[in-house]
Amino acid sequence: MALRRFRALALALSTLLLPLAAAAAEPPASPWKRGIENQRQADLGDGTFLNPVFAGDRPDPSVLKDGDDYYLTLSSFDAYPGLPIWHSRDLVNWVPLGHAITRNVGSIWAPDIVKHDGRYFIYFPARTGGTEGSTRSNWVVWADDIRGPWSEPVELGLGQYIDPGHAVGEDGRRYLFLSGGDYVQLSDDGLRVVGEPKHVYDGWRYPEEWDVEAYAQEGPKIHKRGDWYYMTTAVGGTAGPPTGHMVITARSRSIHGPWENSPHNPIVRTQSREEPWWSRGHATVVEGTDGRWWMIYHGYENGYWTLGRQALLEPIEWTDDGWFVARGGDLGQPLRKPSGTKVGTHGMALSDSFDGKALGHQWSFFNPARDEYARLSFGNGAMSVQGKGRTPADSSPLTVIAGDKAYQFEVEMEIEPGAIGGALLFYNDRLYAGVGSNGERFVMHRYGQERPAGGLPPGKGGRLWLRVTNDRHVLTIHTSSDGRRWEKYPVQMEVSGYHHNVAGQFLALKPAIYAAGDGKVHFRDFRYRALDY
Repeated sequence: MALRRFRALALALSTLLLPLAAAAAEPPASPWKRGIENQRQADLGDGTFLNPVFAGDRPDPSVLKDGDDYYLTLSSFDAYPGLPIWHSRDLVNWVPLGHAITRNVGSIWAPDIVKHDGRYFIYFPARTGGTEGSTRSNWVVWADDIRGPWSEPVELGLGQYIDPGHAVGEDGRRYLFLSGGDYVQLSDDGLRVVGEPKHVYDGWRYPEEWDVEAYAQEGPKIHKRGDWYYMTTAVGGTAGPPTGHMVITARSRSIHGPWENSPHNPIVRTQSREEPWWSRGHATVVEGTDGRWWMIYHGYENGYWTLGRQALLEPIEWTDDGWFVARGGDLGQPLRKPSGTKVGTHGMALSDSFDGKALGHQWSFFNPARDEYARLSFGNGAMSVQGKGRTPADSSPLTVIAGDKAYQFEVEMEIEPGAIGGALLFYNDRLYAGVGSNGERFVMHRYGQERPAGGLPPGKGGRLWLRVTNDRHVLTIHTSSDGRRWEKYPVQMEVSGYHHNVAGQFLALKPAIYAAGDGKVHFRDFRYRALDY
């Protein structure tokens, strides 16, 4: 009988407006330590490193070697500012430099960052209508300084293709290699297409009995070593079965082919679901500062699709006949570090005191409108966000990328009359989980739906704190009216299914805050920390 009454109470609480109760029992003390708030550290400090080199959602990494410096960008999809740029001198420790694009031109897929005649370029595809949208094009941004300013995006067209990879041929002309084995010439300034695409490479076919998602020949990256051009490509689909994605390579003495497949294909492939990294693929090949060579690519961590595709670093070795083979194994063990010096502390702090004058590097809007940044203002230790829409689905939440299996974050909110503020784990506008408030009552977000349905009506506003804990996919929320005494929200959630193989779009489950309704929400003291696991 007692159990029946408890279940009835839980159901009532999950389907009705929840009044803001006075704080009751305080949970165990929360030892916020800004030194452990960051992503998992790859550098072990003993001359070795452990993958991932970039924890969290860092898909389709593209790396440029520029003297002793390395610059990296990656797919940012619906997150803006997009095309984040990172700097390293040892391929393991990376520091952020900023972003190359702020204007939303669509969901940004696999980019390629290059330098030509002293100018930096990033070529990338983008889809409108989300990552699965039917309308797509290819674009380029450029800058004379890697730190910017970056140009406005220039549209190249080629809407039937994705994943452009830049190359300079033996004729001195510039080309873009494209999905499906096609390529096209570029103008000398790299800002427009010359002529029509041509087919140049048929790819490499894996055995039919392998468990893969789809053939999907994509992500061509071109590098030259000696007299040979090498085209490194992804096949097998980027998600689906853990054994699907892979890296293959081919070579040619001419940029125009013919291209000969490596006898060592696939260079990389997850062979068993028991391995620590799933769906490994989409590689950039790069030379280290000491002559050793490496591949940077992405993969899903075993059991944690929700973290997105994380960036992995693996050594390669050149054979006597001019091919390369992978030497990292399943990447479950420490590897000897590349040479080079650290440029700073790896990663970035996710906590934010909001004492600056602009949006911090860690934040991105989900699928913002052109005027989205006008919603923000800063002052008095707060980031003020004008409400938009009624729920997380239509409010363009602000997200950060978490790379930890277990973490906790909290934020203070001052909610103006008419506004709604909340804290979430956000995958996309159809799938999210968390809690919001109009200052008087709560709304629960679960499965991308609201309880009560449709969200909250306008309220009188108020001040409260929210704490969100994601402990290996178990979501727990605490609320507080003073930031000291906390009350556990009566519904916990399990979020292991909030990922691409369930909901599509190639995204990750991210900590998020949102402001909806007609007024503003003033956010203060966002604090993130990793939990021991």
